[in-house]
Amino acid sequence: MIELDELQLVVVADNETDTLSSIDNTEQHSEAAGLLGRLDPSFTIDGHAHTSIFDHLCCACHGFSVLATARHGGRQRTVLFDVGPYGDIWLTNAERLGIDLATIESVFLSHWHWDHSGGLTEAVTAIAAARHDAGLPSPHVDVHPDRPEQRGVELPDGRVMLLPVDPTFDELEAAGATVASFDIDHPIADGFFHGSGEIPRTTPFETGLVGHRTMRNGTFGPDPLILDERYVSATVRGRGVTVLSACSHAGIVNAAAAATNTANAPLDLVLGGYHLAGKAMEQRIPDTVRALHDLDPQLVAPGHCTGWRAKAALADAFSPTGRYAPSVVGTRYSLTAR
Repeated sequence: MIELDELQLVVVADNETDTLSSIDNTEQHSEAAGLLGRLDPSFTIDGHAHTSIFDHLCCACHGFSVLATARHGGRQRTVLFDVGPYGDIWLTNAERLGIDLATIESVFLSHWHWDHSGGLTEAVTAIAAARHDAGLPSPHVDVHPDRPEQRGVELPDGRVMLLPVDPTFDELEAAGATVASFDIDHPIADGFFHGSGEIPRTTPFETGLVGHRTMRNGTFGPDPLILDERYVSATVRGRGVTVLSACSHAGIVNAAAAATNTANAPLDLVLGGYHLAGKAMEQRIPDTVRALHDLDPQLVAPGHCTGWRAKAALADAFSPTGRYAPSVVGTRYSLTAR
């Protein structure tokens, strides 16, 4: 991987919105701060600018999406990591965040779950149109080749919560994308980013998503490991490797450890869903916090499916040293080489 001069990350979709809480670490910037920098004042009184921002805030939803922009020298590359469940919400948030859709070269799908893929077709259609109008080639959509028929989670009483069906390869191509499938580690955007293959499962406590079911050949069967899950990473010079892990069904510790081993660099930012919500998954919180602490990241940024109990435990462990920077929609992380 290329050692970057700068990595900018913007959370376009997440479960929570919070533009009021204070932020300890200056490498994280609130949505409100971004709006004050982009929007023209509504009026000025006594030399003080008054700017309306609350009618421009992003909408939260159960899903995850991050826009990653990497800079090395005079070159810049942009990758979209997941889209979230609703194309209309993603497009609205992208507009409110001032995102230029034509700059998005690649869209990377972390795994086949609708809360990450549901908005793909609508978002890709808009991105492809913007790039066409700018005289740029079609966006690449990077997916795992093993697309299931449908997925869900079985509850203790036997009922199954179904996820809607994911977009098909044909639908993505019809939206204007060039679809490429990978189940192995590979460079993205000329090596500015790294896309993983199957994530090694090395910890004894990260054993997949309890109750997860996948339909193949018309039959639902147990599938706790979700082996099609992948992460994206990038390395900033003098800082280390950042890992984007959308749901961490493989385990956030497994994903973070794999990223550091692949990059041969220390751990910088761990951003995404840690999936420690729900009674069965919450049993792993103490082990996860201890193991993450041992990996010594500069910042932990839990969002999406992490759950409030895990966020509280992570905040207790990392906030005292200024290393807790939770993910909420509209947040921007600025990682600059040291």
